[in-house]
Amino acid sequence: MAHGNHTGVSVFILLGFNGSRSLQAVLFGMFLVIYSMSLAGNLSMISLIRIETRLHTPMYFFLSNLSLVDITYSSVIAPKALVNFLAERKVISFAGCATQFFFHSFSVNSEGLLLAVMAYDRFIAICKPLMYTLVMSKKVCVQLVAASYFYASINAIVHTGSLFSLSFCGPNIIDHFFCDIPPLQKLSCSDTRMGDTVHFLFASVTALSTILVILVSYMCVMVTILRMRSNQGRWKAFSTCTSHLTAVSILYGALFFMYLRPTSSNSSEYDKRVAVFYTLVIPMLNPLIYSLRNKEVKDALRKTIYQKIIPH
Repeated sequence: MAHGNHTGVSVFILLGFNGSRSLQAVLFGMFLVIYSMSLAGNLSMISLIRIETRLHTPMYFFLSNLSLVDITYSSVIAPKALVNFLAERKVISFAGCATQFFFHSFSVNSEGLLLAVMAYDRFIAICKPLMYTLVMSKKVCVQLVAASYFYASINAIVHTGSLFSLSFCGPNIIDHFFCDIPPLQKLSCSDTRMGDTVHFLFASVTALSTILVILVSYMCVMVTILRMRSNQGRWKAFSTCTSHLTAVSILYGALFFMYLRPTSSNSSEYDKRVAVFYTLVIPMLNPLIYSLRNKEVKDALRKTIYQKIIPH
């Protein structure tokens, strides 16, 4: 293997899922279906929001950015995994591994931050309705999204720099289907304690801050909803939040289940299955959640389909 300044590894081998060739073929088909549905669903959501003027509101501006992040998220993982299901040697270069991890980290951080921004949007819309158009102006919405992407980029740079500054001297087989922190740290021949601290601090700050914004926003929303005298108004206000709450619960539930379990209970095959859920299944589910549980999106979709079938 070629030797660099800090590592003796120039390529990694992604072990992927254990199993026979027939199982690999089944997994290839499953990944292909999930990835295709994710692309179709999220691209359709972005297109629908752009086409339908009724959806030109802050909430749907944030949702279109969430769909864009979901496309990035799944596209960072799925194409390489699909190739590897059919390949004899499941190789990824050192630079390719670092690039994949960077965009993986960027996507998961962006997703969490955008969900926090969307919770804040619901707080202003329901608790401060008279101030909504002033507070959530187009300029503010763009700034919130730009700030989310900027912070996610900084976070991803720190995580990637910390992980790939480690020395990799010998074994180069990653027991996973993409480049992630735990399996890569197992291959390192240098002390990972400083890297562990960096990863923990940055992940904790991001997770705790976004969760705090979401919790405080929805506590205020629930108090406001309970004070409403009209049952119809109460239900309408609550219905605008259910899709977002579902998306938040699924994402954070999967991430906590993955990373907050005791180390002794870790199983590489189990971790891979959980990783499939939060890297591929969640990006596929998000457009379904926001379309099936949202009356405005369903109405806009029906209108668009009707206009395509029966043009005026």
